[in-house]
Amino acid sequence: MRRWLLLLSLLLPAACGGTPRGPVLGAAALREPVSCVPYARARSGVDLRGDAWEWWDAAAGLYERGHTPRPGSVLVLARSGRLREGHLSVVTRVLSAREIRVDHANWANGSAKGRIARDQPVVDVSPDNDWSLVRVWYPPVGDYGRTAYLVAGFVHGRPVLAGR
Repeated sequence: MRRWLLLLSLLLPAACGGTPRGPVLGAAALREPVSCVPYARARSGVDLRGDAWEWWDAAAGLYERGHTPRPGSVLVLARSGRLREGHLSVVTRVLSAREIRVDHANWANGSAKGRIARDQPVVDVSPDNDWSLVRVWYPPVGDYGRTAYLVAGFVHGRPVLAGR
């Protein structure tokens, strides 16, 4: 079984698309290149399927969701022209009301595509300071990218309790 998981992780496309079904990959089974979906699932423990942009709606009624980052939460970037499948990052630290650090996979092109990036800065650039629009550090240029991305929200790792 473990050998099969390793083979599967090596065959994953380097994109943020997910799989509707399939095994949950443990962090030890993740090997580069990897997409953001299995990486976020393994790092956060949030057991959702589908493309990155689908996680916000998929979490409804299953996991706590919100618009304020917490360590361990999954930042869900909405689908856009630049992010056809959305993107997921796992919040590692909250530095201020407008800055967090994330770990994520597949946030680059070329030879860096599919790589895991740790402790990467993300800043809230929304006019209302509500984490609806962010800029994400882009390692190949050593700066924030020029694009601001729409945020669907944060999926917190705690399951929604019945009756709440």
